[in-house]
Amino acid sequence: MMTADMIETINVLIVDDEALARDTLRLLLDEQDDMNIVGEAADGNQAVEMIQKLDPDLVFLDVQMPGRTGLDVVADIGADNMPTVVFVTAYNEYAVKAFETSAIDYLVKPFSDQRFEAMLDRVRGVFEKERHANLESRLRTLLERFDPEPVAADKEVRFIVKERGSIRIVDGPEIDWVEAAGDYVILHCGANKHMIRETMSSMDKKLAPIGFVRIHRSTIVRIDAVRELKPYFHGDYIVYLKDGKELKLSRRYWAHVESILGG
Repeated sequence: MMTADMIETINVLIVDDEALARDTLRLLLDEQDDMNIVGEAADGNQAVEMIQKLDPDLVFLDVQMPGRTGLDVVADIGADNMPTVVFVTAYNEYAVKAFETSAIDYLVKPFSDQRFEAMLDRVRGVFEKERHANLESRLRTLLERFDPEPVAADKEVRFIVKERGSIRIVDGPEIDWVEAAGDYVILHCGANKHMIRETMSSMDKKLAPIGFVRIHRSTIVRIDAVRELKPYFHGDYIVYLKDGKELKLSRRYWAHVESILGG
């Protein structure tokens, strides 16, 4: 069994329209040294706002809520932008849907202490694998930096943008930073913005070789556009761009960013 001291603290958001359910999860999570509750939401609208604001690592998300359901929350945030999810439901038929939306696990209310512990073991295992994946990424980056083979010319990375009845070609180096927007991304090029249908993962792969780095689940930035970084809260940083724009560097991406910037 994986112990709490083997991984970093996991920031948790609890989402449930029932106060008793939130209390139960809070009490159980408070007993875990590696689980840090950053907030609680009582409905889907609050959930979307708090996920975007707090950037939690893990969300315990109730499926059946009045108005905006747990599945609606996932759809609104976007699968690429969602934190790791554990669905909480009183209805077994939703369990399959939970896994279809890439939830790490689910809890059927009322759940036993043993089931809760099994879920935590699964969560910790996934986060530990992610930590190793980040390490592998840093090593690959290190090797690429000392690769004698030249990197392809910057202008070979291009994006087609449709706007006002015309088609524009945006070269990679024109972009200052990229912002997630559901199933789309927004290319910020100076004072101009362009929306294209791409995933953040795809953009990260295309832009990383030409001097971009992912600093947040929903943000990729061109390194040359960065002026400075300043510590924020809970291991996060504020990234200041040369044009005055302020972006958030999530602590989960710090090790990768640090390796790219040379420590």
